[in-house]
Amino acid sequence: MKTGNNGKLRTYFMGLVILLMSASLFAASSIYDFTLPSIDGKPMPLADYKGKVILVVNVASRCGFTPQYTALESIYEKYKDQGFVILGFPANNFGGQEPGTNAEIKTFCSAKYNVTFPLYGKVSVKGDDQTSLYKYLTTSANPALTGDIKWNFTKFLVDRNGNVIQRFEPQTTPDSPEVVAAIEKSLKH
Repeated sequence: MKTGNNGKLRTYFMGLVILLMSASLFAASSIYDFTLPSIDGKPMPLADYKGKVILVVNVASRCGFTPQYTALESIYEKYKDQGFVILGFPANNFGGQEPGTNAEIKTFCSAKYNVTFPLYGKVSVKGDDQTSLYKYLTTSANPALTGDIKWNFTKFLVDRNGNVIQRFEPQTTPDSPEVVAAIEKSLKH
């Protein structure tokens, strides 16, 4: 029996429908369910950080909060040997403040701020093209912490079990007493 183009097209669309249905059934239960490309384009599963305390931050190179990179790197260096990691997610959602390519962002972070914590490829943290990780963080990771990302350098603290336990808005610096206390408390558990 010859299928022809109509049969191939029908098979393609049926496969697409099944794929979309199965994707909509997937509901993340933790931050570890996500894999995004690193700044170098390689898949970097968040599950690689199981057992660590994680600070997830949407970053930008041309923002008034960009100097927070210094504090981010400082607390990363201070606590990384205790099981702490910062994951930076460049985003261009606010005022076009992260216009560069991933290579340009990586060079900027390294040259200007000596960033050594892991950086992911550029993402969208809000809007129609919001990446699935940020959809999870802003809608269902922790009902007490939901809501749109308002600007660059919003920070989510994740405990060693992958639970999002605190959210800090951009004006709260990474080295503020409240962030440091939350990190230290999480590292003890």
